Amino acid sequence: MKPFKLATVAAAVTITTAAFAVQAQPPAAPTAVPRPPVDYSNADAWLCRPGKTSGACTTDQSATEVAADGSLKPVVFARPANPPFDCFYVYPTASEDPTANSDMIPGREVGVTASQFGRYGAVCRQFAPMYRSVTLAALRANTAGTPMAAVDRQLNYNDVKDAWNYYLRHDNNGRPVLLVGHSQGSGLLTRLVGEEIEGKPVQRRIVAVHQPGTTIQVPAGKDVGGTYQSMPLCRKADQSGCVVVYSAFNAARPPSVTPPSRFARAASGTVASCTNPAALAGGKAALDLYQTKTSIQGAKGDIVTPFVRLPRAITGECVTRGEYTYLEITEQPATPGGLQVTLGGNVGNPPDLTWGMHNGDLSLPIGDMVKLADTQYRNWARTNR
Repeated sequence: MKPFKLATVAAAVTITTAAFAVQAQPPAAPTAVPRPPVDYSNADAWLCRPGKTSGACTTDQSATEVAADGSLKPVVFARPANPPFDCFYVYPTASEDPTANSDMIPGREVGVTASQFGRYGAVCRQFAPMYRSVTLAALRANTAGTPMAAVDRQLNYNDVKDAWNYYLRHDNNGRPVLLVGHSQGSGLLTRLVGEEIEGKPVQRRIVAVHQPGTTIQVPAGKDVGGTYQSMPLCRKADQSGCVVVYSAFNAARPPSVTPPSRFARAASGTVASCTNPAALAGGKAALDLYQTKTSIQGAKGDIVTPFVRLPRAITGECVTRGEYTYLEITEQPATPGGLQVTLGGNVGNPPDLTWGMHNGDLSLPIGDMVKLADTQYRNWARTNR
């Protein structure tokens, strides 16, 4: 196949309108007036849950594969009637509410969840709770150096923990479950794993943890022992009970040193983790990229599906450059007269080097992530008969 011609995005949205990140932080003191817990027996408290007939996990995920010469091939998407395992997803910073923490009325969270998590429906039952997340307004204020005093970083975690425990009591029934998150969601999963899963019987049910867009620390040369005490990094596709984590940066725009980038940075005595979902053992590999159909020009025919699949448009490789370890995204070289692809993921226009391709962490290799989830479940099933 001829290489794609890629136009690096300027379509990536600015930090003030669509950045997803809030890193895991130590829990803050609760607000002066405690807020009542969410009732997760109410179906409206979930964006995705078996039995919901509308919402984020019922959207059309069909795609059209587009070759470098612009020729088209359909990619069928199907949700199995009885998936053998579950996926529990925590979405990133997405709320456009003006308050520091969001309410429980879904807004932009629906589209983000559909984009990041919808495709996992090909392999697992899907659970995605609403929670009172730290909002984009709070993120913008914090980035500007004027943080909102009302932000409550304990509230969002309490909600996710309550949703998780409700799921375990009422829905899990001993089933294997894969955890999925991004950015704020990944940070909350880090705490959930450390406080509610590691060292407890439920850990045996964990297929894997997919948590791009956060930083997990490990001792140099080790796969466990820093952030997590017993949950290792995934180093081969048929490994289960492990962690897939990375932060994406374009090869042409590596992490900023001054000011320091927000992700993938080593800490005192440890290094940041990177596991390439397309090549867990290491090395460079083509990523199975899905994007919206509006991101391409020059296709030979009309594209009627909401997504396009571009399986050879970019490659990814975990690299260490200075104090940063990250997933380096390399665009295929230009081909005269070839397909024009606008690669998504950059934060800011021009791209902000402290954020890199954070908005695309989960979507850039989403085809690989879903395939890996299925492989990891199959290994879990073999070893847990």
